[in-house]
Amino acid sequence: MSVTSPPLAVTAYTATSAVGAGLCAHLQALDQQRSGLRPNDFNTTPLACWIGRVDGVESRPLPDDYAQWDCRNNRLAWLGLNQDGFLGQVHAARQRYGATRIALLLGTSTASIGATEEGYRRLADNRLPDDLHRSAIHNPHSLTGFIAEALDLHGPCLTISTACSSSAKVFAGAERLIRLGIVDAAVVGGVDSLCDSVLFGFNALELVSSEPCRPFDAARRGISIGEAAGFALLERADANPEATLHLLGCGESSDAHHMSTPDPSGAGAELALHDLFGRAGIDASHVDYINLHGTASQKNDAMEAALVARLFPPHTRVSSTKGLTGHTLGAAGIVEAAITLLALREGFVPGNAGVNTPDPACTPHFAWRNESRPIRIALSHSFGFGGSNACLAFARTTAGDNA
Repeated sequence: MSVTSPPLAVTAYTATSAVGAGLCAHLQALDQQRSGLRPNDFNTTPLACWIGRVDGVESRPLPDDYAQWDCRNNRLAWLGLNQDGFLGQVHAARQRYGATRIALLLGTSTASIGATEEGYRRLADNRLPDDLHRSAIHNPHSLTGFIAEALDLHGPCLTISTACSSSAKVFAGAERLIRLGIVDAAVVGGVDSLCDSVLFGFNALELVSSEPCRPFDAARRGISIGEAAGFALLERADANPEATLHLLGCGESSDAHHMSTPDPSGAGAELALHDLFGRAGIDASHVDYINLHGTASQKNDAMEAALVARLFPPHTRVSSTKGLTGHTLGAAGIVEAAITLLALREGFVPGNAGVNTPDPACTPHFAWRNESRPIRIALSHSFGFGGSNACLAFARTTAGDNA
């Protein structure tokens, strides 16, 4: 049975990635098509590839009050939280609703596994070294546990780990909690940081490119892995009539086609889109722009280009921005949601970064360069390992228009 979702107001959002910290840095990078990718300087063992590394994470330990949570992933989370006045917006929401009436849902694929890797590299008598002998950072809930304490939130608190769809699916979980009256607002987001497990794991799958990634290029050679942190605050639209950016709906599916390869027919992705259309009360003809999953892997991009050609009218513009940020895995959903919201706010279509020669399979839907044009409704695609698919619809409205 189809359920129509009432729109939610996006009253605050922020992103930190390889292109910089905060929304202004991302807007500048999009405007200039400036990539944050660099030759790999992260691994303890050399691996020839390009990465999207956030500068300054190592030199910024957490404040003393949160010392038990200190690790590279949570430092990146703290850096992200301190951008765009986000902490102040959450504090104000806590004052309005109370700490138990705000949910926290965060996506991550590896949490703080980098700290666990370091602990095993430094084992002494088969024991973790004293400075890493902290159970709080060696489990998948490390990120969300830290953020709940930092934001002083006491509502439902969930970690969602569904690979590259993780921080898109948090929007769907938050929408359900608000629609059912369990909470009045939700902080959603995602954080994933670079670590050996991710870089060598994806390399073992032959998915990592030795050059900067080129989504939808005819000669694409794979992904460039990045790291990022992003957050958004969702509230009821009718309680925030001045808000002009709305989450219209979320669509999800799980096709379980393969552990690491998308269904080449795009059937699972299309199922998520139809779920989204029903919940948001729209159809493909309403969509002005789509921020594609667009990883630069052979199979994802082929599937997604065919999906666009099959489902959307010629006026819908599409692009991937992973050529700027890299593929930030569990944080990709929130980073690309923030980029989609910037596109709506500023009225432009980001160009498909990194392409030299477009894949002939790509239709005229693709925006190879930035385009200035009004956008009313935009989607963000996230398709994860195991066939976990999530699509989000956002809209820009005029103040007071919650329809």
